[in-house]
Amino acid sequence: MDEPCGGDRWQPPARLRRLAGWQANKVSVLGARITSRYMPLRTRSDFAVLAALEEYGALSQADLGRRLGVDRNEISGIVTRLESDRHLDRQPDPADRRRNVVRLTASGRSYLERIQDHADAAQEELLAALDPAERLRLSRLLTKLLAGHRDHPA
Repeated sequence: MDEPCGGDRWQPPARLRRLAGWQANKVSVLGARITSRYMPLRTRSDFAVLAALEEYGALSQADLGRRLGVDRNEISGIVTRLESDRHLDRQPDPADRRRNVVRLTASGRSYLERIQDHADAAQEELLAALDPAERLRLSRLLTKLLAGHRDHPA
């Protein structure tokens, strides 16, 4: 049986390589691998929660979970851990005592900045082949693509 010659020996077929979905999946896997070297899973969860609170302000745990696509039990565990580390504050909602409202603390803001440094390093490694203009264009195109599919949450 003949083998492909040259550098194409282990390359997937061109029909696959031309598919945007296939390419996006490969970039996603690569990005996850690179990010995991800079940020363990726990830190990525912390980053998501703290970034949401920084951007949107105080949220109920339920709203926080919905915004992040994280189930109720998981968000509760993350909030409990961050609260015990004093990175956020959780209080009963004055309007509805059955709900907890979660707020970012000064310690949480500082922790978020430290995590951001790790996220930036991961992004730098992932996007190293692109110049600044290409990075901006890629970000804009991905944002546009995702916005066009808001009816289909990821």
